Amino acid sequence: MRFAIRPHQHRLGISRKEFLQVGFSGLLGLHVGHLRAGTTAEARPAAPGRAKSVILVFCTGAPAHQDIWDLKPAAPAEVRGEFLPVDTNVPGIQITPHLPRLAKLADKYAIVRSMTHSLPGHEQATHFMLSGVNMLPAGATHMASRDDWPCYASGVQYLKPRADGLPSGVLLPTYLHNGYGFSGQNGGFLGSKFDPWQLTRDPNAADFRLQELDLLPELTVDRLSDRRSLLAKLDDKRRDLAATATAQDRSARFDNAFTLLTEGARFREAFNLDAEPAASRDHYGRHAFGQSLLLARRLVEAGMPVVQANMGSMNNWDTHGSNFAQLKDRLLPPLDQGLAALLEDLKARGLLDETLVVVTGEFGRTPQINAGAGRDHWSGVFSAVFAGAGVRGGQVIGASDAQAAWPATRGWYPADLGATVYSALGIDADSQIIDRLGRPHRLNAGEIISPLYG
Repeated sequence: MRFAIRPHQHRLGISRKEFLQVGFSGLLGLHVGHLRAGTTAEARPAAPGRAKSVILVFCTGAPAHQDIWDLKPAAPAEVRGEFLPVDTNVPGIQITPHLPRLAKLADKYAIVRSMTHSLPGHEQATHFMLSGVNMLPAGATHMASRDDWPCYASGVQYLKPRADGLPSGVLLPTYLHNGYGFSGQNGGFLGSKFDPWQLTRDPNAADFRLQELDLLPELTVDRLSDRRSLLAKLDDKRRDLAATATAQDRSARFDNAFTLLTEGARFREAFNLDAEPAASRDHYGRHAFGQSLLLARRLVEAGMPVVQANMGSMNNWDTHGSNFAQLKDRLLPPLDQGLAALLEDLKARGLLDETLVVVTGEFGRTPQINAGAGRDHWSGVFSAVFAGAGVRGGQVIGASDAQAAWPATRGWYPADLGATVYSALGIDADSQIIDRLGRPHRLNAGEIISPLYG
């Protein structure tokens, strides 16, 4: 007997079909999209603004929330699946049995079980979650373009640029693409001068190093400075001919590259994982997940404001088939080891109080298990995990319904996640940003997830 998924019901009596048409965000009177600068915003609750850095652990492809953070043991078998929840070190909080190390650290993080949005497509949802928006901006499509909303690192660089001229963000160790880039990984309509540094090498590889951050043996800093002076003169001539946004972006990227090579010693050294004690590397795990999170910690120590660590290449967690076997054998063990090590390491080094850690995918998975023992795309409800920078650990925020299909309490949206990230870094999410065509926009239209700090 198959279990019928009932449409979510609330006082407005809206159906699942209507949800998919208009988006759940509109139902509770929350901000759906980004407003142009100058419009009136609702008052935002205060946030600590104490983070110096944010580490975004992105599970690309969308993990099954009901098999990891929000299990439903009382649901029928075709909904609850194969895993039964286990206790954590916080009474009343249970998670999957396949995160044993993280179960012992539940007092360090908060689980938001009522994340939601209305578009369960990887490309668009990735744009939502990595930029903090609830709908696509005008001109944006399913692939990355300069009509997209900027990612968090780009927003930070625009509003709170580093004094040393280095980029405000690093994305690692993969670039999410499907023959075309996914949105939410660059400066979008701000222009390429605000793009974060993109790493596309496995930190677990034996020969891992960033050759592009090394000077050639025969190229001294003085010679590089001479070349920069010559390049500046050529740029002046070029600007006399055509002062285009593309030319300005190219010039800015040359400046960033020069700064990285000549003044970014601390930044470059963060990538030298050979300098890390072997025991530390083993603690994180000798795999891409673990070494990426170790590198994220080293970058935070080097003063990097935003680090995004992708847990795998594009759609790695897209478990349409063999969901339970993939989670148990391939996906959850390295995440458990690496993420637990990160939280422990940040705490031991005195960095957790000033580092916001966010763990999320772009949406969740269907309540109903399919014929291939998998779960399909579902954005009605999913979970995200937060730790550090004033977040009160050992709590669950929000709840899904009995089928893990819809929010049973207030829903939290991608824009709310974005407001939380920006505010944690001391950036007013209502700030105005100007795109490369001179048009003003409001940075973010969400609301800080204030229960995180309660």
